[in-house]
Amino acid sequence: MRRRRRSTSGIGTRGIGARGIGTDETGTASLEFITAGLVLLVPLVYLVLTMSALQGAALAVEGASRQAARVFVTASTVAEAQADARTAVEFALADYGLDGADVDMRVSCAPNPGACLTRRGFVTVEVSTRASLPLVPPVLDLDVGLSLPVSSTATQQVSRFGGVAP
Repeated sequence: MRRRRRSTSGIGTRGIGARGIGTDETGTASLEFITAGLVLLVPLVYLVLTMSALQGAALAVEGASRQAARVFVTASTVAEAQADARTAVEFALADYGLDGADVDMRVSCAPNPGACLTRRGFVTVEVSTRASLPLVPPVLDLDVGLSLPVSSTATQQVSRFGGVAP
């Protein structure tokens, strides 16, 4: 009968690791993967949400300023132009889910700042608002979440056939 030789290299390979006796690391790779995945995935998802909120606000403000400038130069009076431009801004922002009441709209005219609807004059409309960051609660009981300012400027020329003669 032949005797089996015992190998000392195989002793405790199941229960003894490089760090000592009893460090069985079976199944920890999945746990490490899940932990590392969450640590990396949660900030990445929040970054995507934040960037999409900012991009949406930027597109809304850009469209609002452009449309307000177009509406302004086609009006027949300055008062009508102001009201129409304000309405255009509110509609454009509402399309993107932003509040039109929390918007700052400024109109400037060139070459004559006193007469905005002068033929061949330029009307510049600047629209600015604040884009709220997603999943951020109000800070210090101010009932206002954290937000970033977003603004856009658009310029349109009054038609040579429209407006008021100089």
